Amino acid sequence: MQKKILLLGSGELGKEFVIAAQRIGQKVIAVDSYEGAPAMQVAHGFEVINMLDGAALDAVVAKHRPDFIVPEIEAIRTERFYDYEKQGITVVPSAKAANYTMNRKAIRDLAAKDLGLRTANYRYATSAEELQKAVAEVGIPCVVKPLMSSSGKGQSTIKAEADIEKAWNYAVEGSRGDVVEVIVEAFVKFNSEITLLTVTQNNAPTLFCAPIGHRQERGDYQESWQPAYVSDKDIAEAQDMARKVTEALGGAGLFGVEFFLADEGVYFSELSPRPHDTGMVTLAGTQNFNEFELHLRAVLSLPIAEITLEKAGASAVILASENSDSPTFSGIEKIAALPQTDFRLFGKPTSRPYRRMGVALVNAPLDSNIEEVVEKAKAAAALVTVNK
Repeated sequence: MQKKILLLGSGELGKEFVIAAQRIGQKVIAVDSYEGAPAMQVAHGFEVINMLDGAALDAVVAKHRPDFIVPEIEAIRTERFYDYEKQGITVVPSAKAANYTMNRKAIRDLAAKDLGLRTANYRYATSAEELQKAVAEVGIPCVVKPLMSSSGKGQSTIKAEADIEKAWNYAVEGSRGDVVEVIVEAFVKFNSEITLLTVTQNNAPTLFCAPIGHRQERGDYQESWQPAYVSDKDIAEAQDMARKVTEALGGAGLFGVEFFLADEGVYFSELSPRPHDTGMVTLAGTQNFNEFELHLRAVLSLPIAEITLEKAGASAVILASENSDSPTFSGIEKIAALPQTDFRLFGKPTSRPYRRMGVALVNAPLDSNIEEVVEKAKAAAALVTVNK
């Protein structure tokens, strides 16, 4: 039963995945570009490499000969995954899923062109001049994102023509990998946005978690809550879209599928082939299994009888405000004293402004006012200060 898992990327989401794996006796080797990353602190072993270096990636795979490769970040030489699959290694959820979704271009074209899902009007650009032309075609306001990035890095909104050059430079700075290209999206007038955690299984039906609402700043989530209110019509449409796109990508695992909810219906936005940052709300005990446990069980082909919503819950991020090589925390006693409240500190060895260093978690009975639960999570997170 024990399998060896090579985790590529060792941030806070990876750390919770390793903890889930440790609890049922799996062996994990955590990989990242720096030593002391959160998931390394709880794994059986670790490797420090640049995962965009294909030869270094090949060497680590050959050294450890894992049963599973589980990507946690975008900046990986994902085209190598097809070779690893040929060697008999299971790439999670699949080599195709990991390769397509590490690049916004591949996943957006799959959704919009191949599957015909409703998406924002979009164009691509590989230079500031091309961006100018793309903005003229999709209209202002619009959103610009690097094709290769995560956690909102390099993302900005163009509200006037004067913003175009600045948006291009910011996108290039925030881009991960060696792809210097952006996607320009028309601004969708949406009422809310949700993450639909979607679990694909080997030889079993696709399962859905209750929808998660979230609020973003600087392209990065600040609070998330579960359940989010979604009409029956919209949830059916979102589930249908999520099922189509995850089936096209193949494999088994948990996907974080993001949607905009607008007057005219549901828009497909983005997809991550792994646990999602907004899904950290499931650490508040909102479900019978949190998102990391669900990902692991799907990966290992363990049957998942059902996913049940147990409580209402919310998460709010704890952010750093300064650069530090040895960050410390104050206010832990205050947050620990709150009822129906928990927290996680990720153990990141360094901090910088707006870096996510922890999360506050609040749960409440299912019939609670979810906005009040979110406010409690925000107030709890505000009690903790990240110090230099």
